[in-house]
Amino acid sequence: MSALLVLAGVIGSAHAQDSQDGGNCPQLPANSGLAWEYKATGGSDFCRALRADGSEAFGLYISRKANFEPKRGNRAEEAVIDGQNVYWYKGELATRPDVEVRETLVELPDGRVAHIWLQADAPLLAPALSQVQSIRFPATRLSSN
Repeated sequence: MSALLVLAGVIGSAHAQDSQDGGNCPQLPANSGLAWEYKATGGSDFCRALRADGSEAFGLYISRKANFEPKRGNRAEEAVIDGQNVYWYKGELATRPDVEVRETLVELPDGRVAHIWLQADAPLLAPALSQVQSIRFPATRLSSN
């Protein structure tokens, strides 16, 4: 989970975007009630999908090099995100053992990779995964930095 801690520093200067204008963030599911908080940092994009109350539904970091290294022993659910087969990997929060943590990587058409993460209480894990798996990365919205 150290990658999430590194990304936390990016949040401070991020600004909110609605679901139609999230910078280089992917397209959110229709009627999700989510809005992007977006921050560009050099050749990378940091996106957090926020609920109406301001809490994070999930987040992602798009860059040339993955900042998350999946460990096969942590594999959990298989999934498809924007047509790409992926595995979700289990993580943990030391201070909140009751929270389910999942992370994955999605390779993008422009050669970059999206590191996606989410945290959810156990009963809400399946709907949270489903919501993330509904995002789309339109090629026309991806930067080539």
